[in-house]
Amino acid sequence: MRAAAVLNRLLGFKGTVVDDVSFTDTAIVIGVRLRSKTLVCPCGRTSRARYDCSRRRWRHVDFGRHQVLIEAVIRRVDCRGCGQVRTEWMPWARPGARHTQDFEDMAGWLARRMSKAGVAMLLRTTWQTIDTLVNRLVDTCLDTDRLNGLYRIGVDEIAYRKGRKFLTVVTDHDTGRVLHLAEGRTSAALTAFYDLLGADRRARIQAVTMDMTRTYREPTLEHLPQAAICYDPFHVIKWAGEALDQAHLGLPRPTTEITVTGLTAAQTWRRVRSTLRSAAENLDATGTAIIDRLRIRHRKLHRAWQLKERLRDLYRTVAPADATAYLKQWISSAKRSAINGFVVLARRITRNFDGIINAIHHQLSNSLTESINGGIRLIQRRAHGYASLDNLVEMIYFCHGGVRTKLPTGTL
Repeated sequence: MRAAAVLNRLLGFKGTVVDDVSFTDTAIVIGVRLRSKTLVCPCGRTSRARYDCSRRRWRHVDFGRHQVLIEAVIRRVDCRGCGQVRTEWMPWARPGARHTQDFEDMAGWLARRMSKAGVAMLLRTTWQTIDTLVNRLVDTCLDTDRLNGLYRIGVDEIAYRKGRKFLTVVTDHDTGRVLHLAEGRTSAALTAFYDLLGADRRARIQAVTMDMTRTYREPTLEHLPQAAICYDPFHVIKWAGEALDQAHLGLPRPTTEITVTGLTAAQTWRRVRSTLRSAAENLDATGTAIIDRLRIRHRKLHRAWQLKERLRDLYRTVAPADATAYLKQWISSAKRSAINGFVVLARRITRNFDGIINAIHHQLSNSLTESINGGIRLIQRRAHGYASLDNLVEMIYFCHGGVRTKLPTGTL
């Protein structure tokens, strides 16, 4: 088989022919040409009349230890469709790029998984080049229609820098994508997103998940009066845990009224604390024994533990149709318990009653947004922090905004 035929097969470019191969000290230069005489403008319009031409090189994926450069004559066309003089579309590169599409896809796939400096070292290029490629992929591949068809969204904040520097993160519960990022943890940051949606798209939103702060609740009530506000179950159970810890602090430290075989009094006190924090279904034999001992020796603390577990059952075992009556009964029990932490908790839950019930009826939580926040932390750790907020926002969109990147081999 001729060398040109082998290179044609290796490159895999459609509608091209290898004309020449040369070697430099650092790279293999492969000269190619298009089979078709018809010029294709990036806008899609075709023409046979060229404006002028020049010779250009594109960096391609390496062949083993050798860098590969694709060289071809590229023509400009005076396009009547877009009314501009533009360079023709080439099947191996995106419009305006100086790297082949395979090279950009590989760099993008790697940039989602490692630092830009690491990608640059692996691909034998510069950090600035990888940064430019990521910019291009975000600009060209980020779905411009991602704000269409929304009906369930989540809102949360994440601290991206010391000194109380926050980002407001808006996500789509159905696609798992980041929809919008805005600097600050303010009502204005979320209002900007609602303004971006417009009246028609806002009217289609049915549910919004968030925590219990007023920061995001007030603009949501103003701009999405039809949407159900769903409060994150994690925060409700966290409140119950805090109330239980407050009750536990009333025990003598270390306690001598509860004994566990093989443990000192101080170790027993700590074991009691960890047992109270554990889920009932995860208790071992020692934990069960401690709970039974609390029922005899510390009935008030045992009552607090029962209230915590009953509140967990609201999300675990209670049918959505029965949630309203169940939670009202729990509030009544908490108020009658005379346990200060749970009396205060009952009042907090009463104030946020509708949002808690909405989360159960819609079966929604902020877990998706929290997982994306974890991904943002990973992006920051990989790069050892970002000096520019714009670069961080770009990487978040690149990794979590639905930008698709794949290896040239076809592996996702």
